[in-house]
Amino acid sequence: MKLHNAMWPGLVGKEPNTDHPPISLERMLDLTAAAKVDGHKFDGVDLFLFHPHTDPDISEDNLKKMADKIAKRGLNVGSLVAPVWPGTVGDSAMGTVEQRRKFIDAVRKACRIAKLLNEHGVRQYGVIRIDSATGTKAAVKNEAAAIKQIAATFREAGIVAAGHGERLAAEGEVCWAGMHSWKSMVNLLETVDLPGTVGFQADLAHTFLYLLGVNSPKTALLKGKYTQAQFDKAYAKLTDALRPWTIDFHVAQNDGTVHGTGSHDKTGRHCQADDPKGKLDITATSKIWLQGAADRGMKHICWDGCMFPNATLENPKTWNTILAAMVKVKQAL
Repeated sequence: MKLHNAMWPGLVGKEPNTDHPPISLERMLDLTAAAKVDGHKFDGVDLFLFHPHTDPDISEDNLKKMADKIAKRGLNVGSLVAPVWPGTVGDSAMGTVEQRRKFIDAVRKACRIAKLLNEHGVRQYGVIRIDSATGTKAAVKNEAAAIKQIAATFREAGIVAAGHGERLAAEGEVCWAGMHSWKSMVNLLETVDLPGTVGFQADLAHTFLYLLGVNSPKTALLKGKYTQAQFDKAYAKLTDALRPWTIDFHVAQNDGTVHGTGSHDKTGRHCQADDPKGKLDITATSKIWLQGAADRGMKHICWDGCMFPNATLENPKTWNTILAAMVKVKQAL
């Protein structure tokens, strides 16, 4: 199992002309390549396909230059985040015909970049990540209708991706309509009904909030204080429902709270790998999600730690600590 680092923590929740400006792709690559723990290094990176890291309409020549920079650092490219949100290329997956057209266009652009990276040789595995690009409030009045509309958009996007030899992974987060609870997520995937083409991207932090019922109290599997036995039972129910759909995985940590900075809605707080307030046994919970991973075509896992202060991201110790946690996961599989 290859170990990857996400590049978007240098962008998510970052704003120019503040004390937390965006961190360039080159700097994120350097920090990733420099990390080393007991002879282990990161094998690659997962990319966010939007400015300032990557122009979604990047020319073939400029993309080759970017790919060369990544390969020169001894890194591969894995999964790609399609720019599906309003204000990037895409728009709401449950919006108007025009908004949904933009969503599909974002996936199409991501597929183009994926193809070129594959042809370059720097990318040989991974998926394209999406979400509904719609806040939860939009689906409150009629969740069934919202899921039906989102599923139709995802299905169309999946057909586009399959035509390019790609798979789509929908990242379950409590901040996205139709994906804000584990039951809604399962319902959405079943409604899309493209297993093997449109699947699930499990993030340890975000899926932990599924257990707690954040934004969906009625589907909570844990309430208040709980024992290890209660956690294990709830976690088994969660992972049994979503693991068969899981084709992409983020190692992360969470303290049971939500967080948002910049323009990003509040979602599962990403904590540092060694945060003493972290509620998850990273190795044990990752092992549960990754049962049968190879059978689902998974060849890498990725760390995701968004909305950390820039000083934390610029500290080499941060990445060594993260890499150490990733190595433990790999060794446990």
